[in-house]
Amino acid sequence: MNKFRHSAAAVAGAAAVALLAVGCGGGSGEAGTEENPLELTITTFGTFGYDDLYGEYEDANPGIKIKANNIDRGANAQTDLFTKLAAGSGVSDVVALEEGWLGSVMEVSNEFVDLNEYGAADIKDNWVDWKFKQGTDADGRVIGYGTDIGPQGLCYNGKLFEAAGLPSDRESVAELFGGDDATWERYFELGQQYHDKTGLAWYDQSGFVWNSMVNQMDEGYYTKSGELNIEGNAAMKEQFLQLAAGTEAGLSANETKWDWGTGKAFTDGSFATFVCPGWMLGTIQEQLESAGGGADSGWDFADVFPGGASNWGGAFLAVSESSEHKEEAAKLAAWLTAPEQQVKQSAAANNFPSTIEAQQTLVEEAVPNPMFNDAPTGAILASRAEGVIAQFKGPDDSVIQENVFGAALVPLDAGKTDGEAAWNEAIKLLNDLVVKD
Repeated sequence: MNKFRHSAAAVAGAAAVALLAVGCGGGSGEAGTEENPLELTITTFGTFGYDDLYGEYEDANPGIKIKANNIDRGANAQTDLFTKLAAGSGVSDVVALEEGWLGSVMEVSNEFVDLNEYGAADIKDNWVDWKFKQGTDADGRVIGYGTDIGPQGLCYNGKLFEAAGLPSDRESVAELFGGDDATWERYFELGQQYHDKTGLAWYDQSGFVWNSMVNQMDEGYYTKSGELNIEGNAAMKEQFLQLAAGTEAGLSANETKWDWGTGKAFTDGSFATFVCPGWMLGTIQEQLESAGGGADSGWDFADVFPGGASNWGGAFLAVSESSEHKEEAAKLAAWLTAPEQQVKQSAAANNFPSTIEAQQTLVEEAVPNPMFNDAPTGAILASRAEGVIAQFKGPDDSVIQENVFGAALVPLDAGKTDGEAAWNEAIKLLNDLVVKD
């Protein structure tokens, strides 16, 4: 394959090593002492909510010292892992892997330790079945323990809705979008009404909306058998042009992904809705706090999503084959992903757990989230998780998301192209970066 393809292979290798770091066996199996603790390294990304858990684990295991590294976002973490694998050094004992990397990881699954050697089979029923299967290769080897999943609900700004004459309470908003029958057609129709009334944008930029639409399809960028599924895919192109029409009509705020003016766009009324997988709630909170916003900023979270159930993202913990402390690393990975810890992680990071017991706890507690108008975000996400089925992710899935469609949508958001031209550009980038040797 071309040089980008070789990069993907390197990433896969890196991811593989990362997975090993969390769950492999091997090494001496000897723990350190309180006077001379064994150091375990771990690399995560984004908002994982592990800081307090590290201290808790160290307190319970005085012979262990955790050295943590957190990278700002998944794409950069993937690059970091690639680079270190290519160099043959520097990969942490435990590494967090994003769902979108799994296709690459599975291509080199023999680089990962089978966590079944460290009791994975004994705890597999902790997880929803599709999450556990995602971390299992074609030979039945478990190469990653699931952390969170990404069921999607709709974030919206109640103050902006009220100013536009729209209902703002969560139940009415869910009904406004169609409840269980919510569609993207209705989403864009309401967006046009909002734009006509206010002159303001409906969503921050097209890329995240497109990710959500693709993740909702039965088959995304790859078929279930692992074949590319883009060129000639009339249904996918139709969805793309539907989004493009909304963007061309002024519904996009043309924000830069992961920037939002250091959070200002969440406080100044730049857009009124935001597609929200569970982990994105933590991102929004960080952005609001960065911009000096808070519970009075107007953001809320509704139990509805255009097109129905959808999952975007979620992560795994893995143990690197290069780890000198595989057994202890596997123990740490298992502990961090256990139901009790997933409940605490959810509270710290606003994400949604992948273990059944942790999900049930969030439903039962229904803790109000002050940053989102006291919405019981955990309980809402549990509702949004119903009907979610994991989509197959191919080896270049994240490349296609970021460097193909992500890149093609940038000029569309900026008003420099139209939907048909943006689609054609995506196909060109696909052939340049992924298909051609």
